[in-house]
This record gives sequence, C-alpha cells and structure tokens, in this order.
Amino acid sequence: MIARILTDARAQPVTSAAVAIAVIGIATVLGAYFFQYALGLPPCPLCLEQRVAYYISIPLAAMIMLGVSVGASRKVLILALLAIAAAMLWNAGLGVYHSGVEWRWWQGPQDCSGAIPNFSGGSLLEQMQKTRVIRCDEAAWRFLGLSLAGYNALISLALAAIAGWGALATPGAHQGSSSVSQ
Repeated sequence: MIARILTDARAQPVTSAAVAIAVIGIATVLGAYFFQYALGLPPCPLCLEQRVAYYISIPLAAMIMLGVSVGASRKVLILALLAIAAAMLWNAGLGVYHSGVEWRWWQGPQDCSGAIPNFSGGSLLEQMQKTRVIRCDEAAWRFLGLSLAGYNALISLALAAIAGWGALATPGAHQGSSSVSQ
C-alpha cells in the first residue's frame, strides 16, 4: 500500500500534496513537541491553538492518501485538500496575529497577555505563586528574528499553497470528473 501511495505521488498532484502535507505537518508538530519537552519551553494558549490546524490536516492528508488508493471521487479529494488549505490559511493568520502580539504591535488575549490580577488571601496567593504563567506576548525563542509563531505562519502558508496546488493541478479538477486516475 505504501509503495502504491509513493508511486501515485509521482503521478498525481493530489497524492503528492497529501504526502507533503502529512510529512511537513508531522515534522512541524514533532518540532513543537521538541521545543516543549526537550528544551523546556512550554507553549502559551495561542501556541496550543495553532497546533489544532495540524491535528486536523495531518489525518485529513492521510485520509486523502487512503482515498486515492481506493479510488475515491476526485471531488471529495479536492474538497479535502481545499479544507486543508482553508485550515492552514486560518492558522497562518493566527501565527501572524501571535507574532504581532509578541512584537507588541497589538494587544493579545487577556488570558495570556494581560496583567495578572492582584488577589489577596493565603491559599489563593500561594497557588498563584506556584503557578507558572506562560505569556503570549513574550517570544520564548527566536531565530533570525522570527519566533516560533512566525515560523508557524510561514509553514502554514506553505502547506496552504501545497494543498491549493494539489487541488488545482489535479487533471480534470475544473471539469468535476469523478475518478482520480486517468
């Protein structure tokens, strides 16, 4: 089955796009986990929200590959690629928003960028002192001036472009044919 998928990937844009999305998406999520667990950089709420598009797109890309191998309708495969493109475009926007919050170009969400309220009281104060607040407006890591949110925006744009290419470059994509293979 894997050999057939790889053979189809060379011949069909749908398969090529699905394979690229799955591989790049998995590498991106594994990279996020590496920064979180190996380097000890816990994600903020916006970082966690940016992972959702990958959690949707990777299984969808796998289902596209499975669909190609069983002869699924071209329309269904193209719609799945367009769904991935939409999810990744949304995620790219979220990455740009998060980057802007980190650069303090605009205000971020209050749950991770606002001031921490000053509560008085013994047990609540002790709990707050033990809790580590991960702020959305502080980049935990930068490389070449971009934070992880900035790289996420670039990767998401690339995956959206790959998904769009796979949907538009498919033979017969504009004619609405019902078979992937020709």
